[in-house]
Amino acid sequence: MEPRIECGILGATGMVGQHFVKFLQGHPQFALTWLGASDRSAGKKYKDAAKWHLGGVTPESVADLTVEESKPGNAPKLVFSAMDASVATEIEQAFAQAGHVVVSNSRNHRMERDVPLLVPEINADHLKLIPVQQRHRGWKGQIVTNPNCSTVVLTMGLAAMKPFGIRRVMVTTLQAISGAGYPGVPSMDINANVIPFIGGEESKMETETQKILGDFAGDHIEPLRARVSAHCNRVPVVDGHLATVSVEFEKKPTEADLMAAIEGFTGVPQQRKLASAPARPVIYMHEADRPQPRKDVERERGMAAFVGRLRPCPVLDWKFIALGHNTVRGAAGAAVLNAELMVAEGLLD
Repeated sequence: MEPRIECGILGATGMVGQHFVKFLQGHPQFALTWLGASDRSAGKKYKDAAKWHLGGVTPESVADLTVEESKPGNAPKLVFSAMDASVATEIEQAFAQAGHVVVSNSRNHRMERDVPLLVPEINADHLKLIPVQQRHRGWKGQIVTNPNCSTVVLTMGLAAMKPFGIRRVMVTTLQAISGAGYPGVPSMDINANVIPFIGGEESKMETETQKILGDFAGDHIEPLRARVSAHCNRVPVVDGHLATVSVEFEKKPTEADLMAAIEGFTGVPQQRKLASAPARPVIYMHEADRPQPRKDVERERGMAAFVGRLRPCPVLDWKFIALGHNTVRGAAGAAVLNAELMVAEGLLD
């Protein structure tokens, strides 16, 4: 076996940072050796700097690591970013300029022209933007991003359908409270309630979907020529974003056409047998009342998307349900899979 690649986490003490810590435990390819956070946490042991919000206790492998400031220097070449959007831009760019490979969950660079917005099963070829990015910015390193947690669910549901020519998409999300971080939504607001607003979420779903499903065009991504309209709601579910989706197509696929495309969908991570890749990235569920967050979202380590209830739409053409784990496939797990693909493509050599 080859030696594991050392990696670090920017924003390690926050909720997303803790999900990175959890997901990287026992990883066959990456060894977590460095933790970065704000100057308030720097110099403390991780177990003292971070109140552990996930199940169990702080993992022993990181409990006694000393947290450092989120500055280039002692950090390994590969860093995963869980930085808050208010500070991510400058910090991530400083690391990339210093030669680090930054695999980011933050929103700040997602829609920039020379930054890949990656879902490896869908658009692995978008990594061809990296040389463009380095040339334009004069960086020795690079930044690669993963999408918003709700966008991942939508795009994985749509990916198999792209060959039929996606024209219009209407999507309504029912999003888990874990997506709001910690402490998240006040309990008096979310208990026995639905909050029909998540700041900035709808516009992110609309534009990110077009970029992810777009095509590499030499020095940029040509967005998918489809209109996307999103309605986003917070619901009292712990983990798992569910989306109800209606789609209009240029070609008019039959139900058999769509089912064959969904059930046969695979991508580069499956071909390369990447460590975090599920054997089937999209799993169709034939039961009338599935998928459901509580019953399905933890399956496949949270790395697969689940689709169900494919049926004709009287307004557009077809409609379906999609479900994904927002803190795994929509955050930490997505970024780790991105890094695995980058290793496979030789981008960490």
